Order: sequence, then C-alpha cells, then structure tokens
Amino acid sequence: MWNPGDIVRVTQKTGEYITEVLENHDTKLLVKVLAVTKFPTQGDLHTSFEVDVPLFHQRPALSFQEKFMTFSNSATRYNGTIPDYKESVRVAMEREMEKMRKMSHWAQRCLVELEALHKEAFTNTK
Repeated sequence: MWNPGDIVRVTQKTGEYITEVLENHDTKLLVKVLAVTKFPTQGDLHTSFEVDVPLFHQRPALSFQEKFMTFSNSATRYNGTIPDYKESVRVAMEREMEKMRKMSHWAQRCLVELEALHKEAFTNTK
C-alpha cells in the first residue's frame, strides 16, 4: 500500500517518471512529477514506424510537479537520488534521440543488405 510522500516510478502513456504519491485512492494514486526517466515516444502510436500519417504526434515530457492519476499496482518504489527535473528531461531526451539515431543507422544497414540480397536473388540469370 502506498502512502502520501512515498517516491515511486510510474509510466504515464509512453513516458516514465519519478513521482511523489500525494493521495491513495485504493486502485489509483494521485502523484506529482519530480523527474523524467524515459522520454515519451513520438509519432502515431497506432501505426508504429509510419511517418505519413494524418497526425505525427510530438509529445513533450510531463511538467515538473504536474499531477496525474495512475494505477497503484503499476507503481514501483524508487529509492535512488531524485535528479533535478530539467536535467532529467535533458538526459531522457538525449537518450531517446540516441536510440532513434541507432535505429536509423541500423535500418539503413538493413536496407543495404536487403538490396544486395534482392539483387543477388532476382538479377542472377542462373
């Protein structure tokens, strides 16, 4: 059971946050944001990896001390040092950007290899 003042890590939509429990409502907690541990995913969540969609969502992190309800069973205790909010946003955003860069490089390399296999399989007259 969570108590007001407990520090917990929770996921909200596609981001992850270090939060303080403000109120316990049995199956839900009212929490406030103290820091960001995972920056929210960008784009249309219903069509992953698609860029030609009606609305490509730009999702900022939740604001410092923003309050929201979350399911109490999804919270996990956080015992570490709580980082500065703004610094935590910077680190989480840069981590997400690096992940996207790596994915982009990986996709480009996959495309090169697939093109080579395609050429070998479909242009060989043997």
